[in-house]
Amino acid sequence: MNEKNNLLAEFEGVVSGHRDGHGFVIRDDGQPDIYLPSNEMRAVLHKDRVKARIVRLDRKGRPEGRVTEIIERPAAPIIGRLLQESGVWLVAPEDKRYGQDVLIPKGATGSAKTGQVVVVELTEPPALYGQPVGRVKEVLGEIDDPGMEIEIAVRKYGVPHEFSDSALAEARALPDKVRPADLKHRVDLRDVALVTIDGEDARDFDDAVYCEPAKVGRGKGWRLLVAIADVSHYVKTGAPIDVDAYDRATSVYFPRRVIPMLPEKLSNGLCSLNPDVDRLCMVCDMLVNAKGEVHAYQFYPAVMHSHARFTYTEVAAVLQNTRGPEAQNRKALVPHLLNLHDVYRALVAARNKRGAVDFETVETQIVCDESGRIEKIVPRTRNDAHKLIEEAMLAANVCSADFIGQSKHAGLFRVHEGPTPEKQETLRNYLKAMGVSQSISDNPHPSEFQQIAEATKDRPEAQQIHSMLLRSMSQAIYTPMNQGHFGLAFDAYTHFTSPIRRYPDLLVHRVIKAILTKQKYQLPALPTPGEAHAKLSKRLASRARPPVAGEAVKKPSADLLAWQAAGLHCSANERRADEASRDVEAWLKCKYMREHLGEEFGGVVTSVTSFGLFVTLDAMYVEGLVHITELGGEYFRFDEARQELRGERTGIRYALGSRVQVQVSRVDLDGRRIDFRLVSGNDDAMLRAMRDKTGGEGAPDQGGGRRLREREERAQGKATPRESTGPGKGATAKGGGRNKEARGSARGGAGKTRKGRR
Repeated sequence: MNEKNNLLAEFEGVVSGHRDGHGFVIRDDGQPDIYLPSNEMRAVLHKDRVKARIVRLDRKGRPEGRVTEIIERPAAPIIGRLLQESGVWLVAPEDKRYGQDVLIPKGATGSAKTGQVVVVELTEPPALYGQPVGRVKEVLGEIDDPGMEIEIAVRKYGVPHEFSDSALAEARALPDKVRPADLKHRVDLRDVALVTIDGEDARDFDDAVYCEPAKVGRGKGWRLLVAIADVSHYVKTGAPIDVDAYDRATSVYFPRRVIPMLPEKLSNGLCSLNPDVDRLCMVCDMLVNAKGEVHAYQFYPAVMHSHARFTYTEVAAVLQNTRGPEAQNRKALVPHLLNLHDVYRALVAARNKRGAVDFETVETQIVCDESGRIEKIVPRTRNDAHKLIEEAMLAANVCSADFIGQSKHAGLFRVHEGPTPEKQETLRNYLKAMGVSQSISDNPHPSEFQQIAEATKDRPEAQQIHSMLLRSMSQAIYTPMNQGHFGLAFDAYTHFTSPIRRYPDLLVHRVIKAILTKQKYQLPALPTPGEAHAKLSKRLASRARPPVAGEAVKKPSADLLAWQAAGLHCSANERRADEASRDVEAWLKCKYMREHLGEEFGGVVTSVTSFGLFVTLDAMYVEGLVHITELGGEYFRFDEARQELRGERTGIRYALGSRVQVQVSRVDLDGRRIDFRLVSGNDDAMLRAMRDKTGGEGAPDQGGGRRLREREERAQGKATPRESTGPGKGATAKGGGRNKEARGSARGGAGKTRKGRR
């Protein structure tokens, strides 16, 4: 009876299209997604909000649905290429999840020409027997124009990329430099040797540091100053620039281009701590003891004068050789850099004692030429200068969170929860399958993850094990409810150090200023949350702990609800920025790899799925898919616990960390997908697997033996490589049928920028 009721019940959700023509309804109630066959997708579009019901279960018990009502169609435009076929104009969407071309009537093409990339506004929705109809709203240009991939991404993901006229007018009216009136009620630090340390290609400098030895309590220690650009002095709550900044929530970083959160006059001018000019700042002034613990701190507004703009490379060279050319060029500042290095070592010791998670991962940087084409992809190396700045920023962020928490003032914390029970169980099973003696407890501490990483660092599968540890982690979010930061092992943590490029940091500055002046900061009236906000809100609600029977549920205040909305908005737009950046990087990598079609490279397996292997090339740092059909003519089973594919006949295994030789076989620019084909180079692994299977007697018959085995499997109702369509545990040639990820795209590559997303 219950099953029958489930089939009749309607539910709401959002349609997620698939490039192969079918789709899914992502349910609002957090229940498993509902599969929509291609005929059901004819009348709906990707991102439509619908009502649907389950009409049947397939042979594996998975629900299949039917759309009963379209509740809402998003206003987001569709980006694609204008084509003409048999006299009919149409636009092929760049995002293949839309699944249908858009018809463009004569006279609705505007100035667009065949083959150009255009933005389309729908005028008629799709129907069971009719395609969607639209008009060209904007012409972006030719597909090969430099920067076209960015123009597509900002529109595809709805990234605001043009400031309002009122915001630009407000920016123009701002002064060009610090005025005498701005110095009122500020500490004058212009004689303190504060310096900025950033990457070679940095254009805005939002933090400066200074350190000197100091007596802390009865022992030795340091006075550490972290000075952050005082954006809140210029960007007033509710003003046009503030409205635009909140809408963006973050700067978005692409290769060769940044879409800033603030107008350039602020981000690269007034609020950038450029050398040899006066700048307004907010300072976190800390006393750090010899154990690396912050003994005391205070916040205050100040004026500073940066004594130098250092790069990480320069500082690392000075720290390695205090008599080298770099040190000689900056002789007066060398003692201050050595003090910073000393306090950094103490802070790192405190981090290790705290048990914070600190995995060494390979981050990469895309290097482009003037036309935007990739020249090379290189690994980013993190030296002591990077780590020095990171530890100083972490210390200031912790002090900010403590200051807000102690004052009982509402604000945004950066919260990182521990792994969910499901992820914990997956990780335990994996560690057990890999023969790792350590595991995690039911209520794990980050130190347990660090201990496992340390204990396995010399194993051949170290990279694979560390990758699984990372995957078990949750994503950090902004929220007014402080629940600590699991990965960093902090009881309270927030973001204070980048108000030029992150809106939560700007809010934290305003709250700290309000506390200092014994006032209360009031959030402005916020715009209606967008689609990304709604998606994240539902995902977080599905994770929330249900109230215990008899437990009093306290209704949140209007103030708290406003802060929750701001946190969700900033978290969702942070993800939007990441998705847009990854999309551009994937597009560039696909274009780059088209020049290497047919070439062979060595690589390592970085992800294993039921439909194949994702392999990252050693030389290129580019990831592509080896589909299961390219693994040879046998039946492979996916072992989730071991994260590996294993051949039933030969016993050959492909797992995270396996080394393989591949050939670039196909590049799909529109689908952001790179396909590899497995080539020779794995013969040793094959022979070892064969010997294991046959007790050293050599390889079994490759012809009749295999055909006999396949006949036996058919007789027993088992699938053979060329017949199966289901994903199951034994992934087969068709690679997972309905699996949403069975058409995985090119991924991996660029890591986060230096001050990251912690």
